[in-house]
Amino acid sequence: MTPPPAALPPAPLTVAAVQAEPVPGDVAGNAATAARLVARAAERGARVAVLPELFLPAYHPPALRADPAGTDVVTAEDRTVDDPRLEPLRAAAVSGGVTVVVGAAVRHPDNRRTISSLVVDRGGAVRVGYDKQQLWGGERELFDAGDRGATLLVDGWRLGLGICYDGCFPEHGRAAAADGAHGYLCPSGYLAGSEHRRDLYYAARALDNTMYVVFANSVGGAEPWRFNGGAAVYDPEGRPLARGADAGEDVLVATLDPAQLAATRAAHSMLADRLRDLGPARLSLVG
Repeated sequence: MTPPPAALPPAPLTVAAVQAEPVPGDVAGNAATAARLVARAAERGARVAVLPELFLPAYHPPALRADPAGTDVVTAEDRTVDDPRLEPLRAAAVSGGVTVVVGAAVRHPDNRRTISSLVVDRGGAVRVGYDKQQLWGGERELFDAGDRGATLLVDGWRLGLGICYDGCFPEHGRAAAADGAHGYLCPSGYLAGSEHRRDLYYAARALDNTMYVVFANSVGGAEPWRFNGGAAVYDPEGRPLARGADAGEDVLVATLDPAQLAATRAAHSMLADRLRDLGPARLSLVG
């Protein structure tokens, strides 16, 4: 039986997708940069700001490998984080009234190390919101995979959480939609040369699931860890409401509209029409 759809959000929600260049290994400096960018988002009315994958330590495997103690943030059993290096970011969230989603390397009490999204709420509390489930390439040498999905609730909006490679798997976004997500937040780290895939995957996840997608990405860096920007907010048909260039710092702001969400889902009813069971074993035919 298909569960009833989640209620529509009560009002529009303005969000920001950030692209910026962090400094490898400098968690304190990158937290200050994140705070500055969150303040820019708040000035433009954003209530949610999404920053790139591993933004706090930077997505730079040599630094992550060489100094895990310096690049990780440590979480308690309840997934809260108390790290003085994040104080500027906490202050920016509070003063701007913005919920922040930012990438981090996280050390758990059982010594697992994950690529995660921290959620800094409007009261300044920091929690580990989601641990990346689909690890890409050499990430498996440094990190452990997360074991469950997560949904962030903000102002009546249900926002599924993913990180970069997660968004390459249709079933990851679909799991968020099946949990009632109205949107999907994807901090990412796409390398130069991947522009076609970067622009295709997240638009597809939006249309697949008739939900908004907020895609944040790093820029800059040195080969082979040079990133290509293109941060974007996609509407529920996969059209960009805002998109950044392939280079340069930017804060892309757009408003998610529950009326547009409702109209798109009425016109394109894939979520309601999808089959939960595609039948017995597939037929095999010889041509």
